[in-house]
Amino acid sequence: MGMGVKAVVGDEAQLKALENTLSSSAPPAQVGLVVGKLSPSSDRALAYSLIPTPPTDAGDPPCSLQPKPKPKPKPADSTSSLDFDVDWVAEHARQVSRMLLGGMSVIGIYIWASEASFKATSPAVLSQVVRAVSQVVPLYDSAVDERLLIHISYSPRRSACRICDMSSGSLRPCDFKYSKLLASLQTFRCTYNFEIRVPVVQAEPFKKVVSKAISNLTKEVQNAKALIDGILFSDAMDNTLEGPHNVEFLVPFKNNLPAEECSLEGVSGLLLFAGSVSALAYLGPKESVSEAISDLKLDIITSLRSRLDIILDEADGESTTDNLENSLSQKAAQVVFHELRAPYSFPFPRRILIPWLAGSYVCDYLQQSETTEDAMERCREVMSLEADMGNYSIVEPESASCTTLGSFWDVVPGALSKAPSEPGRKEIQSAENGLRRTHGSSFSILAALVALLIALLVGYIFTFSAILKT
Repeated sequence: MGMGVKAVVGDEAQLKALENTLSSSAPPAQVGLVVGKLSPSSDRALAYSLIPTPPTDAGDPPCSLQPKPKPKPKPADSTSSLDFDVDWVAEHARQVSRMLLGGMSVIGIYIWASEASFKATSPAVLSQVVRAVSQVVPLYDSAVDERLLIHISYSPRRSACRICDMSSGSLRPCDFKYSKLLASLQTFRCTYNFEIRVPVVQAEPFKKVVSKAISNLTKEVQNAKALIDGILFSDAMDNTLEGPHNVEFLVPFKNNLPAEECSLEGVSGLLLFAGSVSALAYLGPKESVSEAISDLKLDIITSLRSRLDIILDEADGESTTDNLENSLSQKAAQVVFHELRAPYSFPFPRRILIPWLAGSYVCDYLQQSETTEDAMERCREVMSLEADMGNYSIVEPESASCTTLGSFWDVVPGALSKAPSEPGRKEIQSAENGLRRTHGSSFSILAALVALLIALLVGYIFTFSAILKT
């Protein structure tokens, strides 16, 4: 998007509610994240909600006033500037973005501070925080290279927004107004069933193999055509229809495994990545339906990426504990596919939906040993949800999902043995010596054909010689 963001629209109810909370508790400074949408098709950004960054593990605030410098002749110089724990704010952004559904992203930061201390802070320090956030939560499929910085000033009381350019780090002012956004969001839902076959090269690590499967799936999803409430999507559709909308994706029929991939040097088996993802996307007012389709496709892919990240995070971060769940993640992350000689099963985290603001949802992922209460605890901490969530109903759209490694013959389409894939299960299946077996079977077919040919030739020669004798 060459033109850049010119105006920012904030959800009036949500942004004013946070301002009022901050005014009554009156912290000297606070930093948090802006959740919203940078629309590639327009020059405006939508800010749905502001989420305060929680205190660090040590209990320190992520944004504080630096100690005042010693008094100088000019009294203006004695104003405290702002100090940020940049890594902590970025880590918060990473965790929040994992909980957001399609059409919502972390699009910048907000700062609650007096006008004087905000002005006393160098623009380089401010843009460093915004850039750190944008690096951990890149906006996939977006040409927008800008993020927001909303400053809520309590002395004097006013809000202003600046646009931070990611390449230069410069900050420029823009129009900032309020509207009803969350109440007018349209919801688009789908359940995407997939089955991807990927050749496994010897000694490829777990992360690389599963990432390759997700990349192949990304191409499939991007090429899919959409049916919205049973009607084939066209650009003429407008988003004034009452929602929620059910979307189905039609994938072009194809040979699942390209022939050239099978002939790769060093391929030791085949991996089947199959399952079902429950995806959801929100469409803001005045946005085109094609954006909802793009956001829904992106939600499918980012959801799978998040699940892989969760497995790898657990394997890395908690390898010292004896927790069963962590040891499962560790074992998975250390799997060497080409050495497997027996079926192997591994649970993929499943997605659940948690009620958030104005009828919208956020999501979390449950490992096998976790309960919805674990998810609620994370949501309270990461998303600053109210402590009392008792009245809300959590939606569990995905059945318990599993990744399984099986033999090659369970992976071949139409094989006699029953393939262990059931709807709603995510499975990884690998076959040791897979190609060797296929070569063996094609060799036996060839041998049979040669034998048949020889038999025909011999029969023909006998017949011909009998005719000559007569």
